[in-house]
Amino acid sequence: MQNASPSWLLLVISLPTTSATARMRVWRGLKALGCVALRDGAHLLPARPELEQALQALGDECLREGGTAWLMAVQARSAEEAATYCQLFDRSEDYAELRKAWKEAYRGLASMGAPELARLQRKLQREFDAALAIDFFPGEASIEAEAAWTDVNGRIEALLSPDEPRETKGRIPRLDAAQYQGRLWATRRRLWVDRVASAWLIRRFIDQDARFQWLAKPSDCPKRALGFDFDDATFTHVGDRVTFETLLASFDLEGDPALARLGAIVHALDVGGDPVPEAKGFEAVMSGARERLADDDALLGEMSTVLDSLYAHFQREARRNNDTPEAR
Repeated sequence: MQNASPSWLLLVISLPTTSATARMRVWRGLKALGCVALRDGAHLLPARPELEQALQALGDECLREGGTAWLMAVQARSAEEAATYCQLFDRSEDYAELRKAWKEAYRGLASMGAPELARLQRKLQREFDAALAIDFFPGEASIEAEAAWTDVNGRIEALLSPDEPRETKGRIPRLDAAQYQGRLWATRRRLWVDRVASAWLIRRFIDQDARFQWLAKPSDCPKRALGFDFDDATFTHVGDRVTFETLLASFDLEGDPALARLGAIVHALDVGGDPVPEAKGFEAVMSGARERLADDDALLGEMSTVLDSLYAHFQREARRNNDTPEAR
């Protein structure tokens, strides 16, 4: 028996020929949603609540402009027909165009200054995010594009942060936080995810009276300072751990499930790996704060509030999970 729920949405519209501005506005809206044009004025999308609302809004705009609009639920009559509909949304060519643009951009990265690199990175990220948002049936092309974007973005990050630490080997010794009070801690300036999270962790859980020095280059680190997140620093990447995770292990904080959740976010954003649902949101907040605030002390203050809130949220989730019958 066929599933009674619709699997597709079809918007059929027309606009007066005199409404050139409205036609362009509606066309841009349809393109941004990722609609497939079956014919002039007939646009198809998968049936999803947020897409239905957006299509309805475009239909309402057509009506306001004196045109017509019908939004219909369409059901595929067979598995073969459904597969044909899905194939209409193949984004392989879109990803190929993106990868071509990334390849061209890659050639000129070394000659760009930091502001230009940062602007390019934001532009390319927006374009990639837009492609992902309308890839309703992701496949091999999206996986290949993700890998290509990781390479290009990594190259940009390397140019923006040339002193990013390399992985070191060895055992992480357990340390007594009581021996690390009121100390001067130092890391590279223009904080990013691992550095800002590590500084927050130090001041919140290790050394509440910590003072920080932001370095133009690692070689500027004072001898008395405890360096973190650069090559040959006291605390840096060890094995597959980023600096935040190294600090957790060093000061016996790994047993805190909320800190472990934060560590997963930092790890995913700093070196990649398993996706973490909260990572993109944190990255967006961090990127916006970094763009607004040139002073690293102000940046640490603002992001510390974000990290405090995330930590409280993860703590509450951990307590709730421990209170379930299965945990008793």
